[in-house]
Amino acid sequence: MTVTAPPASGVRHDWAELPASVRRAVEGILGAPVIEARSQSGGFSPGVAARVRLADGGRAFVKAVSAEVNAGAPDLHRAEARHTAALPPHAPVPRLLGSYDDGTCVALVLEDIEGRQPAVPWDRAELDRVLDAVDALSRSLTPAPIDAPPVTLRDASMFTGWRTLHAAGGDAGLGPWAARHLGALAELESGWAAAADGDSLAHADLRADNILLTEDRVVFVDWPHAVRAAPWFDLLAMLPCVAAQGGPVPEAVFTAHPLGRDADPAAVCAVLAALAGYFVAHSLRPAPPGLPTLRAFQAAQGAAALDWLRDRLGHRLG
Repeated sequence: MTVTAPPASGVRHDWAELPASVRRAVEGILGAPVIEARSQSGGFSPGVAARVRLADGGRAFVKAVSAEVNAGAPDLHRAEARHTAALPPHAPVPRLLGSYDDGTCVALVLEDIEGRQPAVPWDRAELDRVLDAVDALSRSLTPAPIDAPPVTLRDASMFTGWRTLHAAGGDAGLGPWAARHLGALAELESGWAAAADGDSLAHADLRADNILLTEDRVVFVDWPHAVRAAPWFDLLAMLPCVAAQGGPVPEAVFTAHPLGRDADPAAVCAVLAALAGYFVAHSLRPAPPGLPTLRAFQAAQGAAALDWLRDRLGHRLG
């Protein structure tokens, strides 16, 4: 399968562009001056994302964003700091070393993981390794070990894409199948909340750029969206992105996976409909500041999710 999604990328800023007060605060957390900073590509954070090397030989990963760049991004960094700090020591995530928040700019100082993102297009051996790790992650975080919001609360206003489009009379950007079945998609989407409910801690934003492969483990980074949900929620949510980045057909992967094969089919269809509606509806909106590829990325995920849903529904909608 060819890659249809553009690179996941926000507008990156260099370490040196941070205000001196923020850089001093970060160095205070680290206990040594930063002598080298290498910006990292990948991911939608519109700010600084850099691996830093310290005068004492230490290393860390620093991410920082200002409300002046993107009004909503600082709150995501604040949520990531809360969630990461609360995760248990055994969780395969970078440790939070400290954070800085002056009300406008938020900076996170994290353990630097010596690893790399999975290859895109996806390599099957790497995907299998990640899928095994997703299974282990869900099982180790059930019941949820931290006080994350339930998915039914956090995504209540997000997973309304088909219903919003249906109430508006559709949209010229919809494909023929979705436009023809918009009412049925809206109805199916309306049952997503009960279907997704659960007490597993889900990352809720698993993509290749949020995963690091080391020599001996898979590490999951960027936890601002963590929620309590059904144990198969992360698996379902990541597979449209995998498909859009050159991976296999989602249905075959989902039904063969330990988390997916025992999932209730009706519940899966409802949540998949909500996920597809979210991506499709958001892809039709203007691009937010600092995130130039986001809408095209969402469009590719939406197309993959909708193809998967159409195959699952089969003759039910035609």
